Amino acid sequence: MALRPAVGFHQDEQAHWVVELDCGHQQHVRHRPPFEERPWVVSETGRRRKLGESFDCPFCDMPEIPPDALAYKRTATFDENTVPGGLLKEHDTKEGVWARIVVESGKLAYTIIEPDRRQWVLSPAASGVAAPTAAHFVKPIGEVRFHVEFFRREADPT
Repeated sequence: MALRPAVGFHQDEQAHWVVELDCGHQQHVRHRPPFEERPWVVSETGRRRKLGESFDCPFCDMPEIPPDALAYKRTATFDENTVPGGLLKEHDTKEGVWARIVVESGKLAYTIIEPDRRQWVLSPAASGVAAPTAAHFVKPIGEVRFHVEFFRREADPT
């Protein structure tokens, strides 16, 4: 779990509060009792007191494509109706192959199963990365358009 200090707050298009982290990522901080108890988020004073406090940043935990890996293939663009069934269930990439999930519009739930189950909501502002052989799957959240790009190091035979 990557903990990052809060540097600001704003409301999203549905008027939910979002914490802005020093890494440049953002995280929702909703107060929806009994599921999420964050009464401090509904007041300016409460939010101001949380500035500088650390919050979990799931995107800092996202795998990274090595800088020397090169793109070698790209899928067609899929939507919520055309996404291949194999992407909706547990699957992985080959040894030495990274995949970047690029959302063109809408939102896509992305889950990495191993080593520790983690889930993200991908959007045009936040892509997902699958490391070689890491089990994962995606699930459309309403209307979505996305594609997948594949990377490998030049020296890796695949």
